[in-house]
Amino acid sequence: MTHKARGGRLVGTEALARVEGEGAMYVEIDGDEVRDVRLDIYEPPRFYEGFLRGRAWSEPPDITARICGICPVAYQMSACAAIEDAFGVDAGDPIRRLRRLLYAGEWIESHTLHIHFLHAPDFFGVDSGIELAAIDRPAVERALELKKLGNRIVERIGGRAIHPVNIRVGGFHRLPTRREIAETREDMARATDLAEAVVDWVSRFDFPDFETTHELVAVQDPAGYPVLGDRIVSDRGLDIAVGDFDDHVVETHVPHSTALHAHLVERGEYLVGPLARYSLASAALAPRAAAAARAAGLGTRCRNPFRSIVVRAVETLHACEIALDVVEDYIEPPAAHAVVEPRAGVGHGVTEAPRGLLYHRYAFDAEGTITDVSIVPPTSQNQAAIEHDLWHFVEDNLDLGDDELRRSAEVTIRNHDPCISCATHFLDLTVVRS
Repeated sequence: MTHKARGGRLVGTEALARVEGEGAMYVEIDGDEVRDVRLDIYEPPRFYEGFLRGRAWSEPPDITARICGICPVAYQMSACAAIEDAFGVDAGDPIRRLRRLLYAGEWIESHTLHIHFLHAPDFFGVDSGIELAAIDRPAVERALELKKLGNRIVERIGGRAIHPVNIRVGGFHRLPTRREIAETREDMARATDLAEAVVDWVSRFDFPDFETTHELVAVQDPAGYPVLGDRIVSDRGLDIAVGDFDDHVVETHVPHSTALHAHLVERGEYLVGPLARYSLASAALAPRAAAAARAAGLGTRCRNPFRSIVVRAVETLHACEIALDVVEDYIEPPAAHAVVEPRAGVGHGVTEAPRGLLYHRYAFDAEGTITDVSIVPPTSQNQAAIEHDLWHFVEDNLDLGDDELRRSAEVTIRNHDPCISCATHFLDLTVVRS
């Protein structure tokens, strides 16, 4: 959509392509001045927090997994972390290693989908992965194989590839046997080679010179590169316990979005996701991922959102190496799950979804019935930063023609892999009857 506004021009898209969910872009320009920029999210709200209230403590891992078909494991892991925090449950290191393996599978399949079928077409000037296959069929076939291997890990640990059913508070319903885990070793060795080739492939794309200025925020993981943890850190000194999240992050309504916008109190917009994780913890990458990042010219930090496709490829390789490490050293945990005894209280949990930090908070009564819920997905946290980036990218490229400006602006949004469907489940509903 491109047409003249009063004395200027409007550059917009009524339905963004190659993002998860339903949203639009609106850019208003008056002469040499950008007047308005919006990432309009009009997908209807989904009320997840509302219908979790009154449910039993055991239900969030299965219910919240339905929020997203791409990153259900992230919702399950953050839900388990929060509920275990409320009840004082320690799942133990063997369970945490198995959770890392499950999470690695999700990162592999989610990042591979985004890199090849949502983002890479922009760098080839085409509109879809199908058109990309006509240009570089081996790259697309490699992506399909890599995504299948990631799905297979999730299926093996989680019971099925989409919306896993084997996850419960305290651990798993059933543990995979050593033989079952050993059968995935060859898959992960193959996936590691494929992922390394993907880093080399994306590193040769052309990237605009553009840097985001936002505070970068991620989970601090005591085991290394951010996945699981109980502290939240930033590149500007933020260092808080997960239980203090609500004291430092405020969510607000904006008229053009059914997703809330999150800001850091007295600090402003911030960014979560691959750029934040990489810039805060690139030193903790697995060996081949670290070497591939250096070969791709990333340095120790990356603030260029257009190069996020390279960071995602590096993270995919890292996930393959972590998965291979867990598979090779797997010892069946002594129990499938820790004992869980519900009690009244509040629990907080964070993990790193493929798109960034995902926060859950649950309050329970003495029987373990949920009385209050808060879920803050990565896209809600990133939306204000995305609009800020979009504003400045348009400002710096006003000399582009409308079609090229619209296309580039869409890429500026896709850089962050927004998951709109994840973000639209907030709304406070008031019903007045008379």
